Amino acid sequence: MTKTVTRFDGQLLSPGDAGYDTARSVWNAMVDRRPRMIVRVASVADVVAAVRLARESDLEIGVRCGGHNVAGFAVPDGGLMIDLSLMGGVRIDPVQRRAWVQGGALLGAVDRASQPYGLATTAGNVAHTGVGGLTLGGGMGWLARQHGLACDNVVSFTMVTAEGSVVTASRTENPDLFWGLRGGGGNFGIVTEFEFALHHTGTRTLVAEFDFRAEDAVPVVEGWRDLNAVAPRQATFTASVSGGPSGPIATLGFVWVGDPAEARRLLRPMRALGRPVASRVTTPSYLDLQQRDDSTGGHAYRRYSKAHYLKRFPTEAIEAFLLRGGADLTGNPYLPSVSLQAHGGAIAEVPEADAAFSHRNTMFEFGAGCRWTNPADDDAWMGAARAAGASLEPYASGIYVNSLTAEELADGNRGVQRAYSAVKLARLTALKTAYDPANVFHLNQNIPPA
Repeated sequence: MTKTVTRFDGQLLSPGDAGYDTARSVWNAMVDRRPRMIVRVASVADVVAAVRLARESDLEIGVRCGGHNVAGFAVPDGGLMIDLSLMGGVRIDPVQRRAWVQGGALLGAVDRASQPYGLATTAGNVAHTGVGGLTLGGGMGWLARQHGLACDNVVSFTMVTAEGSVVTASRTENPDLFWGLRGGGGNFGIVTEFEFALHHTGTRTLVAEFDFRAEDAVPVVEGWRDLNAVAPRQATFTASVSGGPSGPIATLGFVWVGDPAEARRLLRPMRALGRPVASRVTTPSYLDLQQRDDSTGGHAYRRYSKAHYLKRFPTEAIEAFLLRGGADLTGNPYLPSVSLQAHGGAIAEVPEADAAFSHRNTMFEFGAGCRWTNPADDDAWMGAARAAGASLEPYASGIYVNSLTAEELADGNRGVQRAYSAVKLARLTALKTAYDPANVFHLNQNIPPA
């Protein structure tokens, strides 16, 4: 084992070493596990060596990029964590409109490298999210209605398999693996590089938000829903409900990537929906837009969430959304923030069979999320999120695989069955059997081999 360790270009950390506790800490502060060792890999050769070391030592493998998975799959208790964060490089070719992104890069690094050229590719809404986990699950973002999900913009993957081989997947090379990596999660290996297509997006955006008292908001949300159905694809409609000093507030609006002058045409029909108690119309740069939720989505909080895909959003669902799992709109200190983000546009235009990612006919993605700091409040907050999720479940048509909780995955893998159709799940199972028959990579939204 010592001889193997000396070949690492990166860093090997064990309990008690400086930096060990920082390396094992992830986004959800509820995750407090202690790997036997952490390999902070610095090269593809390091990744290969780490996989082989874990297998020789019979250690569970966890793979960390941004560490945002709410179940904390990156941190194997007593196992070997492969930390990709030192492999965070991004290379841009503005002529070919391509980005080559190492497996440990964060979304903000891609934006910072591509935006000087007025280019971007679909990324999430929090800049410190890892490119790898987001993209392998699908990857929603403010550009998705214009240019498809993050996984739709991948041209090729470089991946280390469970056997320690390095393979490339594209439409012409290992096309079945290419299909599975676009939405199938981290089941098949460790992606060390993504090649993305970039798009001329410019650097300008507009964000419109209108606040309404939740108790008055049903007809307003109905109008917002109907306006979304005919909105230009530059607009991603958003809605949320959260507590306020004088009662719960429903915030409705949209995010526009492109010329703000064109976005302003949407403001009149938005304002016609009702009289808000407050409103905000801002024009951040695209980089600022991509970082605006970094604080809200920051580290060091205990977290829990529930999510659904919604194909429809009738009035009864709107009423449940505004109640957030509570019996009424007053007084309960334990109510999660709930949100909606519109799909459609380019997402829905990709044929369903083109990639493992599923539910392309989604209208809105629903999320109920809580964050807190006191462990004594764990049960209350988790119960609140579950109640909010249960209230929208009658209208759900599936779930985003990256939103699955540990309990949903443990429930006879019911969560994975909600994330994929039976046909896709069978194909993913066959692919898993081919690339990882021993299920070495099982700390994920796992698809067991046959």
